[in-house]
Amino acid sequence: MKERTKLLLLVIGFLAAYYIPWGHPLIRQSGMEAFMMLQEYARLHVLTCLIPAFFIAGAIAVFVSQASVLKYFGAQANKFLSYSVASVSGTILAVCSCTVLPLFAGIYTRGAGIGPATAFLYSGPAINVLAITMTAKILGWQLGLARAIGAVIFAIVTGLLMALIFRKDDAARTTGQIYVPETDGKERTLLQDSLYILTMVLILVFAAFASPDADATGLWPAIFAAKWYITAVLLIMLGVMLKAWFTKDECKSWVESTWGFVKQISPLLAGGVLVAGFMLGRPGHPALIPEQYIQSLVGGNSFSANLIASVAGALMYFATLTEVPILQGLIGSGMGQGPALALLLAGPALSLPNMLVIGSVMGVKKTAVFCSIIVVMSTIAGMIYGTWFV
Repeated sequence: MKERTKLLLLVIGFLAAYYIPWGHPLIRQSGMEAFMMLQEYARLHVLTCLIPAFFIAGAIAVFVSQASVLKYFGAQANKFLSYSVASVSGTILAVCSCTVLPLFAGIYTRGAGIGPATAFLYSGPAINVLAITMTAKILGWQLGLARAIGAVIFAIVTGLLMALIFRKDDAARTTGQIYVPETDGKERTLLQDSLYILTMVLILVFAAFASPDADATGLWPAIFAAKWYITAVLLIMLGVMLKAWFTKDECKSWVESTWGFVKQISPLLAGGVLVAGFMLGRPGHPALIPEQYIQSLVGGNSFSANLIASVAGALMYFATLTEVPILQGLIGSGMGQGPALALLLAGPALSLPNMLVIGSVMGVKKTAVFCSIIVVMSTIAGMIYGTWFV
């Protein structure tokens, strides 16, 4: 962190401590909500989602060859293949907008093009099969179908636009890549490395598997009941792989790489969650900006209603699957169908904590463009949906 940035943070902290009227009941309630949201995030997501994601990112950075990343996700890679894989990744991962960050940082810093990397960044939390299924079941099949189609299209279009806008930067990054074959350590096959990464992805998927509705039947409740047994077996398999296929030095490099991502992302993430909680609070708990105020602005299907829904969704933090009950409450309070879709398309993929971390990975300019593309497309999609289907 630059010294100028450190000074700015100190000044902001001092001004906040000096001028914010902490004795005011609303400010005190907002401050409590900030820490309650941080506690909720720590309890529900750090151990089961974020830590596995950090280890996957560390493994990508250390063990996945740069040539492989560039072959499938680089600026010069086959566009159909790279965008197809990146745009549907959320169907497997089912992560939130913050859990996907270490994975995005891993492939981007390894040389992935800005287009496929941002397509992956959007699709990871947005194209969540469980969330889309719940949306269709609770909010109606029309909204669920619109969310599914819109999310896939958004991932591809966002990636293509980012690649077009920042094509010169991508070209410069590609020119600077050094293709060094990995010959140190134990020799492993591509299948072994793939199984190692896949095992960690499955650990992430099952450890974070969401609880089904009380009246749900079928495969989902059965998997949820066995999730910890499955996760334990996968952890044992991972341990066997590490013992058999990796040297101590390689394991040390993996842990060091993982720790690097933790140091880079965790402080910004925690700060972002605190700010989001202070401003917006948790569902059903008032904070500085009350839910009633948001509800009064997103009724109907006007341009302003859809834009406000998109911006509010982009700033709010949604844990995986929590956007559905939040929308259910907002729709019951008068929110229009168009703004509801706009929030669904912008909300799960973006959040204030998410934006802060993305900015540290790919820069403020690229982050601003990425967020603006999603907000604009969400607004347009909401207006179209609200006009055609209501």
